[in-house]
Amino acid sequence: MNIVGIIPARYASTRFPGKPLALIAGKTLIERVVERCRKAHTLSDVVVATDDGRIAKVAEKFARVEMTSANHPSGSDRIAEVASRMKCEAVLNVQGDEPLIDPQVIDEVAGLLAHAEMSTAATLIVDPEEYENANVVKVVIGTNGAALYFSRRTIPFLRDQQGQSSSEQLKAFPFLKHLGIYGYRTDTLLRMVSYPVSALENAEKLEQLRALENGIQIMVARVRYNSIGVDVPGDVQKVEKLIARGVGSTGFA
Repeated sequence: MNIVGIIPARYASTRFPGKPLALIAGKTLIERVVERCRKAHTLSDVVVATDDGRIAKVAEKFARVEMTSANHPSGSDRIAEVASRMKCEAVLNVQGDEPLIDPQVIDEVAGLLAHAEMSTAATLIVDPEEYENANVVKVVIGTNGAALYFSRRTIPFLRDQQGQSSSEQLKAFPFLKHLGIYGYRTDTLLRMVSYPVSALENAEKLEQLRALENGIQIMVARVRYNSIGVDVPGDVQKVEKLIARGVGSTGFA
């Protein structure tokens, strides 16, 4: 299957303007993400999708760049514009703020597209602080490996353990954290972005719920990788320390 990895890159980040061009141990953030994608075995090409000329000028030195509209409401819409111009069977939406994204995770999510319209990844929650953090999206999965629901709330609710600490509840059930990487069959992606924003999507501010509400099944790869993102300038130093320790150089991060 011809699968293209597409990395959406915006300059106008509220918490970290110009984030894709931030230097991390001598290389820009966007270059590090491209390098990690190129280590995957399943991608036929890696493309940076941006609406900003400054990002394009830098990224075109090491990747194919596709310019997009500046008016897209979501990363999926930006990805869809690029996918509509390409001859590929499927695309992977790889977050542009994860310089240590594991190539094995990319391959696992891509591999699910052989028999699925859409795919993503999840990992076990082990940190009690993530358990109740609304910025850590949770997912529950059916016996067939497909997502039943995504939520910013902690799901499922453990009736018999209610009142216990987060640590105790984590011991009682394998809660899953959703990782922000998506695989789409190209026709599925174009169909999904044509739908209006759904009620659940609007409530949770999670665009994958638009897919579920419209009957698109999302298969989930359970992986051991835990996302290490760059959200604010202070995260740069944290990632540099991990790189110095060799985290993410081989195997799972």
